[in-house]
Amino acid sequence: MFFFVSQRKMSDRTMARQVLLFMCLLSLGSVRGQVSYSIPEEMPKGSLVGNIAQDLGLDLKRLKSGKARIYTGDSAEYIELNKERGVLLIRERIDREALCGQTTPCALHFQITLENPIELFRVTVEITDTNDNAPSFKNNEKRFEISESAVVGSKFVLEKAIDADIGINGLQRYSLTPTDHFNLKLDSQIDGTKKVEMVLQKPLDREKQENMSLLLTAIDGGEPQMSGTVQIHVTVLDANDNAPVFTKPVYKAIITENSAKGSSLTRVSASDADKGPNGHVSYMISNTDAVSEMFSINENGDVFLIGQIDYEKGTNYQIDIEAIDNGGLSDSSKIVVDVIDINDNSPTINIISLSTSIPENSPPSTIIAMMSINDRDSGENGQVSCLIADNIPYAIKSTASGFYSIVTESNLDRERETGYNISVICADEGSPSLSSSVTLSLKISDVNDNAPVFERSSYEASIPENNTPGLSIFTVRARDADWNQNARVSYILEDSSINGVPVSSYVSVSADSGVIHAVRSFDYEQIKDFQFRVIAQDGGSPPLSSNVSVKIIIQDQNDNAPQVLYPVQTGGSVVAEMVPRSADVGYLVSKVVAVDVDSGQNAWLSYKLQKATDRALFEVGVQNGEIRTVRQVTDKDAVKQKLTVVVEDNGQPSRSATVNINVAVADSFPEVLSEFTDFTHDKDYNDNLTFYLVLALAVVSFLFIVSIIAIMSVKCYRWRRERMFYKSGANLPVIPYYPPLYADVGGTGTLQHVYNYEVCRTTDSRKSDLKYARPSSESIISFDTSGTHTLTHDALSAAVGQRVGGLKE
Repeated sequence: MFFFVSQRKMSDRTMARQVLLFMCLLSLGSVRGQVSYSIPEEMPKGSLVGNIAQDLGLDLKRLKSGKARIYTGDSAEYIELNKERGVLLIRERIDREALCGQTTPCALHFQITLENPIELFRVTVEITDTNDNAPSFKNNEKRFEISESAVVGSKFVLEKAIDADIGINGLQRYSLTPTDHFNLKLDSQIDGTKKVEMVLQKPLDREKQENMSLLLTAIDGGEPQMSGTVQIHVTVLDANDNAPVFTKPVYKAIITENSAKGSSLTRVSASDADKGPNGHVSYMISNTDAVSEMFSINENGDVFLIGQIDYEKGTNYQIDIEAIDNGGLSDSSKIVVDVIDINDNSPTINIISLSTSIPENSPPSTIIAMMSINDRDSGENGQVSCLIADNIPYAIKSTASGFYSIVTESNLDRERETGYNISVICADEGSPSLSSSVTLSLKISDVNDNAPVFERSSYEASIPENNTPGLSIFTVRARDADWNQNARVSYILEDSSINGVPVSSYVSVSADSGVIHAVRSFDYEQIKDFQFRVIAQDGGSPPLSSNVSVKIIIQDQNDNAPQVLYPVQTGGSVVAEMVPRSADVGYLVSKVVAVDVDSGQNAWLSYKLQKATDRALFEVGVQNGEIRTVRQVTDKDAVKQKLTVVVEDNGQPSRSATVNINVAVADSFPEVLSEFTDFTHDKDYNDNLTFYLVLALAVVSFLFIVSIIAIMSVKCYRWRRERMFYKSGANLPVIPYYPPLYADVGGTGTLQHVYNYEVCRTTDSRKSDLKYARPSSESIISFDTSGTHTLTHDALSAAVGQRVGGLKE
């Protein structure tokens, strides 16, 4: 199977495929050889091309076993392989002219492939030309009309012949017969062809010969020789000795622009003195410019509009016209056409310069745009006026003929309007009026003319005491009406101090977010609130700022337990309240006075009897801490009564303190003394102190020793009391100090009266001493095992007086 590949017509795609196949075959096998043949075109089908097996040195068995085949790609099939005979045969008739045209040499290229092993053989078959095409002319005849007055040497171009064959078989020469009046002239051209001309060599005479017939023959060089002919007919025309003459040298016409095509402008006229054909006149427009495309003239001399007339393209036209007779003689004239303008053009707006953005602080009359405006119409149709459509702070002003500027009319404010679309409308004064418009976009750039504004005039926030340092309290926020960097707000603490300490030691503010953080842990008992100012500053240049007052309130937490002020707890003495056995129900035994440095409900105190020697005898006021009897005292009641009172605040969770109160139930001082040692043996006192007290009572009979002990005890007791009340308050700087001698006139829960007794006692009763002030309702009795006693009691005043009366004397 053979596929033809033409050298000239082979596509790039086919060539690429053949190259790819060739490369693949080279990689798989080997190219063993190449064979070339030459055959003439037009050989009949089945004709022998060549013995390919013999020429390639192959036997017929190899052709069969190797499955020999022809590969030509996508080309047409012209040659086939006969494997039985080992020859190449013509499969289809080959026409060289159809195959290669004028290309030489003309050849077929294909490959013969074998398998097992793979072998490739290239075959080239050259197609030679035969003289199978005669020269031919496109037309069978050619006609000329030549005036009898034509000069000798006039040339007339003849048609060239075409021969599809090449080489010697192609066109070789021309001949012209007869040659009485005309000769044949041949000129070689660049493409290899010849220019054929008929040259007049003898003047014509219409009266002798009006018509002539000539034969032009084209001859090739093949064997046998072939030729083609064309008949030439020449008509001799009468001589024209009179030219046409126009009636006017210049014609004038008027036309309105945009007139419809076919509108008539004018009529021209020319006459010829000749008769017959020589006197017949035809008209034509001789302009070679655009005028010839806008106007036309007919055989009667009527001029018509065939194009689009536009005043703006031309206000007048000059039409060159010719009058030609049949002999070629002519005369010329001119038509001047004036165009009348109509209002058919809208004003044209051209932006010369434009500011797309101006700062908001631009002064009035700032130029933002320059425009040139023109109207191609004339007169009133070209007079233009402009205005700005919307009610915006801009105006349009004429600066020169056809030039306008757009300026600001008032101050701008970007915060009120960030930009404007300025619509400019320009209209002419034609009828009807035509207008054009343009919209200019203008942005107002920001200027730092707005200070930050806080959302509130002042801020107030609270934070619980004992907070974690760094805790976020709350956020201040300010807005800036400006834009971008000018609206970027930073927050700063204003320099100030609180109780002599810089405010930065208390709080800090985030520069970006305005979040206020606690720098330290606050103590409500030290500071309950404080104020400072925060500055909001924008990022403009120069920056603008504002400030706001901030108040921080410290919320109390229940972080302090109640402090018992009375009765005072001592480590070396036993303090007792004395209750006579005749005391009635509700008798005020004592009052527990306590304070809590917290505030609010955290400082609301309640009192409760936790433990008592006899719970049925005493009760404690929940609100006031008053200890009263709840029944009549009897003789069966023990002299020594010990009470434990719990003072508890109302916080969450609550805190508490306890106080131990010793109560002596007795009508006389000796009874109290008889039970004194029992008090000293209470488990709540130090064992060593109890030992010394017992020892002191054991040796009370020894006056000298007791006197020394009494003097030392008095001094020690006074010093310890002073130290307890004045130094115990060092740990509570905000707790007011209440000395033993005070009265609560406000009725807030402290004792209403105070009694002070000093007793100096020796083994000799006559030298004992007692000092006391008479109470109104309450009594305090204090026993000091060192030998100094302070007593206060109205019920025992008489007994004590009898006991020590002699001592005072």
